[in-house]
Amino acid sequence: MNFPSLKSPPLTKYLIAFAAGLLAFLAVAPFYAFPLTVVSLALLFWLWACADRPRRAAWIGFFYGLGIYGAGISFIYVAVHDYGDMNPVLSVLVTALAGAFLALFAALAGYAQARLPASLWMRLVLVMPASWALLEWLRGLAFTGFPCMLAGYSQVESPLGGYAPIFGVYGVSLATAVSAGLLAWVTPSVGALFLRRRVENSAPMLLGGAALLGIWLLGALLHQVDWTQPQGDPVKVSLLQGDIPQELKFNEDQLVNTLETYRRLVLQSDARLIVLPETAFPILRQEVPESLAAILRDHARANGGDVLIGAFEREHDLYYNSVFTLGTAESQSYRKNHLVPFGEFIPLRPALGWLINEVLHIPMGDLARGGERQQALNVAGQKVAVDICYEDVFGEEIIRALPQATLLVNVTNDAWYGNSPAAIQHDQMAQMRALESGRMMLRATNTGVTSVIDRDGRVLHMLPQHEEGTLTAMVQGYAGSTPYVRFGNALALGLAAMMLAVCVWKGRKLLPRS
Repeated sequence: MNFPSLKSPPLTKYLIAFAAGLLAFLAVAPFYAFPLTVVSLALLFWLWACADRPRRAAWIGFFYGLGIYGAGISFIYVAVHDYGDMNPVLSVLVTALAGAFLALFAALAGYAQARLPASLWMRLVLVMPASWALLEWLRGLAFTGFPCMLAGYSQVESPLGGYAPIFGVYGVSLATAVSAGLLAWVTPSVGALFLRRRVENSAPMLLGGAALLGIWLLGALLHQVDWTQPQGDPVKVSLLQGDIPQELKFNEDQLVNTLETYRRLVLQSDARLIVLPETAFPILRQEVPESLAAILRDHARANGGDVLIGAFEREHDLYYNSVFTLGTAESQSYRKNHLVPFGEFIPLRPALGWLINEVLHIPMGDLARGGERQQALNVAGQKVAVDICYEDVFGEEIIRALPQATLLVNVTNDAWYGNSPAAIQHDQMAQMRALESGRMMLRATNTGVTSVIDRDGRVLHMLPQHEEGTLTAMVQGYAGSTPYVRFGNALALGLAAMMLAVCVWKGRKLLPRS
């Protein structure tokens, strides 16, 4: 099959790549047009296949990254400008630099795939997808990790989401990218047929189409597998959404109203497990009035369960973002371990400490890590794996508490991002964690998105954003391990590495002999 080259100036190709990246943004929440990720990557792979040198492929990848990440992380502007008090020009610069930094990973993927000798079909179906998935994984590690806008997240409700319990989100990204490569491979033949032109060899179109269909059918079948089993009886839970405006959350004059809001919401619930958002009490745990703690503890005991409360903790002059318990169970706490750079800790403090002190005004911007191996909380007859804020975007960290934990709970405060899509995108990432682990995910947030997510990744219940409310539901704990819980990212990374190894081995035959 002759693959058509795109004979146009480099700038045109870069603009097409940028537009393809923007198209991928429409595949994730709140748009959910998941097929667009496959189409978007297929366009990228086509452009890469047409690139005449690795450097050109790198620039194509960079402009694609500017499109997808420039749109995908625009919420950073809201956080640093609206709530971090950074001036508008500097806020735009910071947001643009963050998007450009992420785009470098797409550029590296483009350069790497172009350096490997391989036939066209192997490049499209093996090299490019494996390079893309591996660079996504690397992006999830670099500088504490920023794994947003992964291709796999767009597929959480698609047939390809069925691969998540085995391979995790990076495996779903790999399946998505392979689908895109196959689409790019068969499109020229399909286009020729559509235009009633003669196709010299229809085998690639038939084989590629069959493979593409098979990947999606297998994913749909995997959705039907029960990887985990119910444990115990269902439990009634209430997830509280106080809707405290971010500009007032840490205002001392607002503290009494904040505490009263959550006291009232707790006392209105008869659920066995009641969950408050991240730092619902914007004070130290030691500063919580004992009279209030007694009221909440007594109410939880009357319900036969427990309350989980987000607050700060202090120990040995170290401060932690934590969740602590009140109720029938002994007092326990979880302390956030994966902190947000600049928001919760200062990287390279000697050089960058001034940024927190003089430019950004973020309360409690220098916290300590709680530790990687914290136990699940024994509350309300369940073993609850708690994670705070964006910790739930790291699947490899969530599974540390498994298989012991029966429920996943995320508490967060996405009020930092205003009316941007960040909160609903965060909820979509939590859907992936439920799929990977075979556990229900309960999310209590300050301003939304507060939701109950089933173990198959479906959102069962959700509160409207930016409204005070209580989400009450019956939830089921689960036991057992998915393959992802057992092996983490190793299966996806191993598969991607094998794909590249096959290409390297086969590609040697394409190199000229000296």
